[in-house]
Amino acid sequence: MRYINNRAHFTIAEIQREFKISRATAIRDINEIQAMGFPLTTELGRGGGYYVLQNQYLPAVRLTPEELKAILISFIASKNSQLPYLQNRRSITEKLIGIASQSQQDELIDLNTILLFENTNPANPSLLELDDVAPSELNQLISLAVRDKHLRLTYERSPGWPQLMDVFLLHIFNSNAQWLVEVYDFDTDEFCYLPVVMLRDSAISEKKMKWSEQEILSKKRIRARESNLVVKLDTTGIQRFKRMHPPGIILSFTGMFQSSGIFNVQLDVTDVEALAYYADWLLFLGKGVEFERIPDELRVILEERLANMRFS
Repeated sequence: MRYINNRAHFTIAEIQREFKISRATAIRDINEIQAMGFPLTTELGRGGGYYVLQNQYLPAVRLTPEELKAILISFIASKNSQLPYLQNRRSITEKLIGIASQSQQDELIDLNTILLFENTNPANPSLLELDDVAPSELNQLISLAVRDKHLRLTYERSPGWPQLMDVFLLHIFNSNAQWLVEVYDFDTDEFCYLPVVMLRDSAISEKKMKWSEQEILSKKRIRARESNLVVKLDTTGIQRFKRMHPPGIILSFTGMFQSSGIFNVQLDVTDVEALAYYADWLLFLGKGVEFERIPDELRVILEERLANMRFS
């Protein structure tokens, strides 16, 4: 009911995805909510769905003391991050503290002083303000993507050499303190990761999509299964992975408490420089690395590295 009340419009498919339930269950639950007097109306056809007649059926949201602490702590943990839409970190922190009662404010102020997260500078906290501003194109990309993921991007790998790209946006994420966008390029039929700082003049594409979103995601799943490098990590490997990893690699946790994980990569075995980089990086991850799949070209380089270490 809270999910529905916070939206002017929603569809059965959205309810299914949000709560991971079947279509039949979603319809049954919505019918029960309507029977309770929740003011919904339906519209059939393409673009139809359910509409909330008045969006104030439930009481206003009020944060518990624990929820307010959780929000403030999450914000503190991002002190060394460039967040979208963030203009003044200090004013937002003050507003969060201002929501609390007088008795809770002292606790929140103490939390801001006591808690210290990785890569912060306790000797000079003012330095943290330098990281507030994210790449200028980031806000524009996010605003466009929530409306339509089929975009036209101008990618400027080198100054003065812009490249116009027709893409489908999959994700925007931060990796190694750098904002990246994962896209499917319709022209090259490839998935790639682009640094947001190298993008400009983003807009919704006027072209017709060659593939539907479902077909693009299906392509991605197939290529992930065909990856020629699949690596399992132990706890040490996971911690080192978090410290440094090539852009675009997603680590999936497979054990409780993030005790084990796995990632996959499609390496270009003709790129000697990339193979050398991955060999050095995989050795950095530690002894707990287990290869489920590895290209022979990379295996040879790793064996040479290890042989040289033993000889030394």
